[in-house]
Amino acid sequence: MLDVPRPLDVTGDAELILLAYLRWGDACVDRLLGDFAFAIWDPRSQNLLCARDQFGMRPFYYHHAARQRFVFASDARAMLVLPAVPFEINEGRIADFLVPELEWYDYTSSFYNAVFRLAPGHRAVVSRAGIAVDEYYRVQPGPDPGRLTDDQYREGFVEVFNKAIDARLRSPPGTVGSMLSGGLDSGSVVAFGRDLHEQRGAGPLPTFSGVRKLEDETEEVAQWSETRSILAAITMSSIEPTLVHPDDTLAMFGPLSSGFEEPFDGVFTILKALFLTAHGRGLKVLLDGGGGDVLMNEGSYIVRLIRGGHLKRAIAEIAGEARYAGAGSTASSALRYLRSALLPDRIKRKARALRNPQRLREFLSASLIAPEFAQRIRIGERYEQMLAIFPNRWTPDYAAEFCNRVRPNMTGGRERYARIAAATAMEARDPFLDKRLVEYCARLPGHLRLRNGWPKAILRDVTTDKLPDSVRCSGRKQHLGYWFGDAVTREAVERGELDLASLAGLLDGYIDANALTRAWRTFEAGGDSGAVHYAYTLATWLRHNRARPVVLSSHIL
Repeated sequence: MLDVPRPLDVTGDAELILLAYLRWGDACVDRLLGDFAFAIWDPRSQNLLCARDQFGMRPFYYHHAARQRFVFASDARAMLVLPAVPFEINEGRIADFLVPELEWYDYTSSFYNAVFRLAPGHRAVVSRAGIAVDEYYRVQPGPDPGRLTDDQYREGFVEVFNKAIDARLRSPPGTVGSMLSGGLDSGSVVAFGRDLHEQRGAGPLPTFSGVRKLEDETEEVAQWSETRSILAAITMSSIEPTLVHPDDTLAMFGPLSSGFEEPFDGVFTILKALFLTAHGRGLKVLLDGGGGDVLMNEGSYIVRLIRGGHLKRAIAEIAGEARYAGAGSTASSALRYLRSALLPDRIKRKARALRNPQRLREFLSASLIAPEFAQRIRIGERYEQMLAIFPNRWTPDYAAEFCNRVRPNMTGGRERYARIAAATAMEARDPFLDKRLVEYCARLPGHLRLRNGWPKAILRDVTTDKLPDSVRCSGRKQHLGYWFGDAVTREAVERGELDLASLAGLLDGYIDANALTRAWRTFEAGGDSGAVHYAYTLATWLRHNRARPVVLSSHIL
């Protein structure tokens, strides 16, 4: 235990980390819970210890030139004001942006060739001899709980989930709230968090939701299922809801259309709008449920049922999945699961090797990337490298399978949340990515993840009487994020800041001019704006990165 000189509620994170380092040295990272990125200079050893939390909730960028310099920051561009740090855009990441499936290309590169990310769960020790980077944490299952009843699993989950949420509510009074999307993940965070927030004497929990305005209530609510779920969710007691509409983005046009660290951030307009709104209300922290999809995912549960001879149960789950999705046939799904369960791994690997090039061609065809640029950047090699970080081999251990998929599936999204939050002077916190909760969930049996084709079974169970049934038992919903990006893109045209000719000029060499023209014509006719919004985001970022950033003299103390 640490000898903390004052109550934890008034002890800052930086002090706790320093106390941990003074007690345990470099091994302090093995004992830390929560979200962190830090560097500690030790004059005794003449070493600099740098570390990033287990799931990459906090960013850590660095530049290293052997025996010359080591520069680090929480923002990549912050280092580029130093002339000694080379300023050169990494065109590979531009290609990754234009082909969105490649966002998860790796854990270390950035949009600048001389700047790197410290990977989640890694530390770096910098000394005169150089830099040594090692992985201090890889997701592992928690202790085997033995034979538990379903109720005992649920009770254990609630206990750990409450701890995870309560730890993330730790903030000065009046500065913490939560996103509330109308889904089960953020809904669960709010359902438990509101009680914990009140127990802290902090009053109703502020929540922030993106919705569409209802002109004809019956017709619009029926059409927009997420809005319907949000309107049900905000009936919960002990919360203070704020609704943000796409039209509200007009008042935030400046910060929504620019000022993003990476192009990936610019297309997540709804998220930045929520952070901006919360900041305008005086908040500093927003909780979210971003990790719920990965933590609650059932993985190969149905395949394992088939391999274990539980065919009746497997068919019931497959049929339930088809009903839940509202699409596809039970027969075709059953055939797919049977192939996955019965084909030898070597055959599946060969099939993937044949299928992957076709999938890449489909991704390229659906994107705006110029074929010549894709070829120059060796997009095929980048795609293969990205695939390599995702586990694709069968493991007999269901808990190990769960652990192997957490980092590949979470890093890119969590980094995006962190960057957007920082750009609005906010902090994003996700209780689902609490180390204790992740390790507990690794041991959950499949039937508490998937039941009758409905995912996240344990969440639906533990939120009975906490969430409205229309939220707790809702199926798939149409996400509203598109409409926020659409509003910003069309407003840019109205303001004279966006037109086809200037867009094509700024993106020359990166984007297929014919594909851009087709996308523009569709957008101009009132159709889908997604491709134009993507192009506009990249053009804005490139314009902002024409030259090395500088520090204004008024900012120098």
